Amino acid sequence: MEVPWTDTPPTQIREACKLGRILSDRGRHPVSYRYRISNPVKRIRLLSLHVCILSYSFFASVERRSLDQDRILFSHSQRSNKIVVALYNYTARESTDVSFMKGDRMEVLDDSEPDWWRVLHLTTLQEGLIPWNFVAVERSVESEDWFFENVSRKEAGKLLLVDENPRGTFLVRPSEHNPRGYSLSVKDWEEGRGHHVKHYKIKPLDNGGFFIATNQTFSSLPALVMAYSKNALGLCHVLSKPCPKPQPDMWDLGPELRDKWEINRNEIQLISELGNGNFGKVYYGKWRNKIEVAVKTLRPGTMSTEAFLQEAAIMKQFRHRHLVALYAVCSKEEPIYIVQEYMCNGSLLDFLRKGDGKYMQFEDLIYIAAQVASGMEYLESKQLIHRDLAARNVLIGEKNKAKICDFGLARVIEDDEYCPKQGSRFPVKWTAPEAIVYGRFSIKSDVWSYGILLMELFTYGQVPYPGMHGREVIEQVDKGYRMPKPLNHPLPDSIYRLMLQCWDASPEKRPTFEFLNHYFESFNVTSEIPYLEPPTD
Repeated sequence: MEVPWTDTPPTQIREACKLGRILSDRGRHPVSYRYRISNPVKRIRLLSLHVCILSYSFFASVERRSLDQDRILFSHSQRSNKIVVALYNYTARESTDVSFMKGDRMEVLDDSEPDWWRVLHLTTLQEGLIPWNFVAVERSVESEDWFFENVSRKEAGKLLLVDENPRGTFLVRPSEHNPRGYSLSVKDWEEGRGHHVKHYKIKPLDNGGFFIATNQTFSSLPALVMAYSKNALGLCHVLSKPCPKPQPDMWDLGPELRDKWEINRNEIQLISELGNGNFGKVYYGKWRNKIEVAVKTLRPGTMSTEAFLQEAAIMKQFRHRHLVALYAVCSKEEPIYIVQEYMCNGSLLDFLRKGDGKYMQFEDLIYIAAQVASGMEYLESKQLIHRDLAARNVLIGEKNKAKICDFGLARVIEDDEYCPKQGSRFPVKWTAPEAIVYGRFSIKSDVWSYGILLMELFTYGQVPYPGMHGREVIEQVDKGYRMPKPLNHPLPDSIYRLMLQCWDASPEKRPTFEFLNHYFESFNVTSEIPYLEPPTD
């Protein structure tokens, strides 16, 4: 703004300001007030000068307010240029986090914490914490609705085959074989086959582009998706809509609990009993009447507080999408609570016997076997042994999501084996011979237990070694007896042979969980339609 009085003597400016203060105090209009300056020319000049000063002051104050708001944004942008976009809706749980809706834009101020990022919401200008896995960098591939970052081929099929998804529903995921490539998975329908999923390899070009068919190349993944959304171009169907994304796992009840896990038991409402665990009852409840939780209690006298809290410490330390998350504990008084993730369909054993699991198709059983193997592969990589792997200790959530729970007998090991204290109990029918006879547990004894779990799974919850009691099982297994292949359940010979490998008398000859996970992830691929190449004509 141009200042018109830059050549005006300072004394006259001071007089004009003084006149302004007098007029403001009197509440009069300048023209109607008899000011003591007798020279009318001087009086008019001073009044004009005062109007200019008032105008400048008004616009300067407006500009200062605008600059103050801009300074907030500028100060943050100097610290970070990372803009993220929300992939899901999120409602704040505490005073320190920020609510947002899908599509909202936020600037990352601090991403040094592994689970919670500090951001500035660019619409509300609210600053606070958000769960990092609810957002993606703006205009990145990860921010696209159709991109699924951590999904296997088998999981992609399960997500796409949901009844609500129409033909042509699709997703893009990283290739499991080519580190620079991707895979396109599309829901299709054919007469006599019904709904199924077809997979296409998206191959990288040397110049950074991508192609499915050699005669159609694209500069980016979004360009490829846009083209096939308009025309099938040889695919089984035009891409109709992105597959809905399931909300990601959260490992904390809220940001304030990320570094502490002792909470006030008054914040937990026990709503209904879910069952009895090894050491006490398990309840369905809510934290602060907002978040669904499962609450595991310690029956007084069954286990020391220290041992119970050791179980909680182990669960809190390890995180994987197929392990039940521990949220918090209440250990100040009895009964002690362990507050953990709630899985809506309960244990795998009950699900198979009494729930919708008894109607599961063979492909669903394979899917659960793969998920359990994936969780155990993670424990294997962390040198953690479970010691009580069984269908009762696997929980089922929505869409047959499986997670391993109950680490009450687990121990972190420095050596390859763990020898339990004398007198400790373990389930005989699920326990490897070397653990029963010598008390030595290893990840290979967990592999034995996994083989028993597979028998539970493919017989829809049948008790292992039917008609045999514990002592008889020990004696017969020591003599080389193994459960036979069930005649009244659809169990392929190849899977039964895998079970027998899990039950090898020599622990070192049993497969690894890495192998078992790969086996079930890729199981039956040869009978499915392989990765397809659309016609180039």
